[in-house]
Amino acid sequence: MRKILTTIALCCLGITFAQETGTIAGKLLDKEANNQPLPFANVVVQGTAKGASTDFDGLFEIPDVPVGTYTLEFRFTGYQTVEVPNVLVEANKIAVVDATLGASAAELEAVVIKVVTSREREEALLLEQKAAVTLKTSIGAQELAKKGVGDVGTAVTKVTGISKQEGSGNIFVRGLGDRYNITTLNGLPLPSNDPSKKNIQLGIFNTSIVEAIGIDKTYNPENFGDFGGANIDISSKDYKGKGFIEIGFSSGINTETTGADDFFLTDGPNRSGFYDIDIPAFPLSNYNFETSWDRQKTSAPVNSNISLKLGDSYNIFGGDTKLSVFGVGSFSNNYSYREGISRGGVTVNSVANSDFDFFNYAYNTNTTLMGNIGIKHGQNKISYNALFLNNSSEQQKEFFGIIDVEDDAPNGGGFIQRAVFQRTTLITHQLLGDHEIGKNFEINWGGSYNFLEGSEPNRRQVTLVPEVPNQPDGPRSFRLVSAASDNHRFYSELLEEEIAGNLKATYKFKKNEEDEYDGKVTVGYSARFKNVDFEATQFNFQVFNNIAQPTTEIYDVDAYFNQQNLNSGLYRIRTFRGTIDTPNALDPQFYEGDQTINSGFINFEYAFSPKFTLLAGVRGEQINQTIAWSTSLEPQGDESELDTFEILPALSLKYEIDEKQNIKFASSKTYTLPQYKERAPFLFQEVNQDYFGNENLDLSTNYNVDLKWESFPKSNEIISVGVFGKLIENPINAITIQSASNDITWANTGDQATAFGAELEVRKVLFEHEADQVDVSLKNSLTAGINAAYMITNQELDGQKVLDEAGLSFIPTYTDTGISGASDLVANADLSYYKDFSKDKNIQLTLAANYFSDRIFAIGNFGKGNIIEKGVPTVDFVAKTQLTENITIGLSAKNLFNPSIERFQEAVDGDTNDDPTLNLNFQQREITILSYKKGYDVKLSLAYKF
Repeated sequence: MRKILTTIALCCLGITFAQETGTIAGKLLDKEANNQPLPFANVVVQGTAKGASTDFDGLFEIPDVPVGTYTLEFRFTGYQTVEVPNVLVEANKIAVVDATLGASAAELEAVVIKVVTSREREEALLLEQKAAVTLKTSIGAQELAKKGVGDVGTAVTKVTGISKQEGSGNIFVRGLGDRYNITTLNGLPLPSNDPSKKNIQLGIFNTSIVEAIGIDKTYNPENFGDFGGANIDISSKDYKGKGFIEIGFSSGINTETTGADDFFLTDGPNRSGFYDIDIPAFPLSNYNFETSWDRQKTSAPVNSNISLKLGDSYNIFGGDTKLSVFGVGSFSNNYSYREGISRGGVTVNSVANSDFDFFNYAYNTNTTLMGNIGIKHGQNKISYNALFLNNSSEQQKEFFGIIDVEDDAPNGGGFIQRAVFQRTTLITHQLLGDHEIGKNFEINWGGSYNFLEGSEPNRRQVTLVPEVPNQPDGPRSFRLVSAASDNHRFYSELLEEEIAGNLKATYKFKKNEEDEYDGKVTVGYSARFKNVDFEATQFNFQVFNNIAQPTTEIYDVDAYFNQQNLNSGLYRIRTFRGTIDTPNALDPQFYEGDQTINSGFINFEYAFSPKFTLLAGVRGEQINQTIAWSTSLEPQGDESELDTFEILPALSLKYEIDEKQNIKFASSKTYTLPQYKERAPFLFQEVNQDYFGNENLDLSTNYNVDLKWESFPKSNEIISVGVFGKLIENPINAITIQSASNDITWANTGDQATAFGAELEVRKVLFEHEADQVDVSLKNSLTAGINAAYMITNQELDGQKVLDEAGLSFIPTYTDTGISGASDLVANADLSYYKDFSKDKNIQLTLAANYFSDRIFAIGNFGKGNIIEKGVPTVDFVAKTQLTENITIGLSAKNLFNPSIERFQEAVDGDTNDDPTLNLNFQQREITILSYKKGYDVKLSLAYKF
């Protein structure tokens, strides 16, 4: 095995020499001061040059201690030197030594020695949370594994007040959706994989690359100011242990998917997820499209995952420098099947303009490659991270029923098929550095390059209607299809490049008599330089309805769209710019832009006493966002610019009631930028809805305040209660405008929105027992956790403001309503049992539950009610057992309740728009507009570690 590791290391790094290390950490209490923390004591590892001093909380940490058994020595003025023997240090683990020290050697009491892993564990993250002045929550790799979480998107929903929108992957933090959050990797920004979204979809990140996920719900001026809900920071794995190779495999099924009689996908894409296809030559004059319009039957839909992890660390240059390497590669696929009802364009009379039974076959892939190299010499550390992600989503969508109650298939019998393949490729390079210069000066820096390509090659849509409208079960044809765009092939590509950097310097001052510093000042600079380029070409197949047309079978469309029928003049191919006779017909629609953010900040932190600490700071950001376009809505093209300078103050206060309890307060001002898709007048078409951008969209300003009490009864326990409030000026919403097609756009819909709420979190060890055996301590424990957030949200709706600022006709049903995506209640709970049978044999069982209450999906207009996403509970069971030193197996069963996923348009109830000039009628009866079930997911996994 060493030969394998050496070969890999040689290929990447050159010849090095290995040595394994761990960490000794713990807490020292003063018996003479009623067991208060004993700060500034010296802790020394005998026989080495390793040592540390305890801090204000009596905490100490001694890293990079070579593997072995040591005697730990405590020294403090006025106290006799005390030795604690038999402290066992293991590779990549922390030996925790908690002690109580009296005035003489005889008073050394309550020495507790146990082993925990590093920052991936709950104990380390809770300690970090306790010490922080800001309100930060983290979830580590240990907790993710315990709850059977496989992706970052699901991981963050385990944090108080966070939920995910079904079907979109949107993350809502305290009721605030995608636009109000920011996603970073190791503190540096990530691009979005969707032109309509600000953040990259977190579900594409496999948790195998994660050490911890930090969720900052309060603003720190060290971060970019485009923030309102949370800064979600993914910390990639930083390996420090001995060499290993681990191979993993899993396989599973979904009951809805396997219950389908057959499974169908589209023609063209392979199962690897790396498919691409270009626009054919001469697409307007000849039928040169090679892929079929018709669905393709595929093999048994079994989900699978295969992964490879490896890592090692080495001491080089005489042992003064440590080099660490880590890599992970994985491929997973997932099949899903949905069937249900889908309705659109519901009127105030609760009548749907379109009414379908739908069937959706989907196949998704995720390919992840990540590697990092870290080198540490003394108090200097430099690390390089590289990440490659390739995600694909292939869908065969079929809709049967009424396409348009006033036009196409008004009595039913209509058929719409969409064959979709979407692919996202992300390449990220990061270089990070941390340098301690002396005892009171530190420099931290980081730079990143991101390249993202998102493509949707060769989307195909087919629309067929009954040859005779009042015979819905009769033969179908293209003759009465009303729009050329209803039958099309669509090609799009999004390219995004970004260079970002952070630089900060910290100076500690006012050294006290205990040789520590009461204050520190941090100054820094951050920048983002982003370029976005989106292009799309849609080939519309315009059927001539003034001539006789043949009937067509819904699964034999190739028999109609072909070269013969094109030559016969049954249809022609055109783009939005025109036909073959238009010189620039093949010029794509596009929008492109640059975004530049230059910012500087200063933070001042000062401990006025051992109990009270202040952190005050301010950030200034110069923001410039330009966009230019040429689209079907504005073929002649235009451009727009958003240029502003924002001053963003923040204040955080921490008061330590005692060694286990804190009260924290935070307030700040931030902003929210509109996204490129929201500002570009580009028409995006879905089956039931069209969207276009609003070039007059402006940013929102956010004011945030938090107050929180937290208690840490034990190292792995927490009880916290908090309240928060948010005021958003000039909020942005998706709205339906008054037009023939009821298109959706984005606008600043009112003067302000507010969100107020309370949060509760409890993590408790119900029982814990350790039995000492030869060379091992066997653990038996039962732990439980619960977190919940209750929120009240409200926003003003002002149609006149939208008309004045954007020239758009928006008539809201309500004068005020809740914030879209905000549930009144979001809750999580889990119960976990762990038992050691021997040193290398254990089992862990976890039951995890999540619930969110009803929330607004879209705002009602013209007298129609809001569209509501119905709240659902989910329950998952996860079992994991280590059979030997090398073999681990797992079993998970998810979505055990299998509730119906539903959206409905509500009956109007609230403060309605009473403008007498509008004479609005209001919807009196609710109607379901979407309903389906996801099924149960069952998975079996196996991992072998060399």
